[in-house]
Amino acid sequence: MTITVLIADDQAMVRAGFAAVLDAQDGISVVGQAADGAEAVRLAHVLRPDVVVMDVRMPVMNGIEATRALQTPPRSSDYVPRVLMLTTFDIDDYVYAALRAGASGFLLKDALPDEVVNAVRVIAAGDALLAPSVTRRLIEQVAGQTPAPRVDEHLLSGLTAREREVLVLIARGRSNQEIAADLFIAEQTVKTHVGKILSKLALRDRVHAVVLAYDAGLVQPGR
Repeated sequence: MTITVLIADDQAMVRAGFAAVLDAQDGISVVGQAADGAEAVRLAHVLRPDVVVMDVRMPVMNGIEATRALQTPPRSSDYVPRVLMLTTFDIDDYVYAALRAGASGFLLKDALPDEVVNAVRVIAAGDALLAPSVTRRLIEQVAGQTPAPRVDEHLLSGLTAREREVLVLIARGRSNQEIAADLFIAEQTVKTHVGKILSKLALRDRVHAVVLAYDAGLVQPGR
């Protein structure tokens, strides 16, 4: 199955570069390009790409606002694409806000062609782009600087004690293998717990489980 991609960036050369790299790959097709966030939202609803590669800083509507709009579709639409954010720096002040808005990961603008292709494939497959250790570093550097929205405790009440325990370890940057060792359980059991956590909390991937754990106060930056 072909992965369809929309590229949103206010720099024409950046759009052209990403399009050239992705269109050259088997199983990936760039179906559109947008010069600002508002155009990205409009084109996404028309073209319905699997992945939107979105720059953070754009005119008219920035990437965070555009991502939030795409993750909360109108009642008349059930279309929700996966969003891969483009950043200039590895720890961008806007990255955490972008993850909160619903992005599934981020990619540096100067990434190598193979990294670009891999990022799109990872996001399209339903996985988060960030490795656990990278996720923890990102959250810890930015979460303490950004006021967290309140998380309804009732939402967390649906988790079992073990699932809460696993969620905390995910937020602390543990991989499934490390969680299994910490809790003296099988790695497959950890995968089952992670799946149930994502389902119960209506989260799309592991990154957003980390964000929610910090927002809920289950884990504190640096602890």
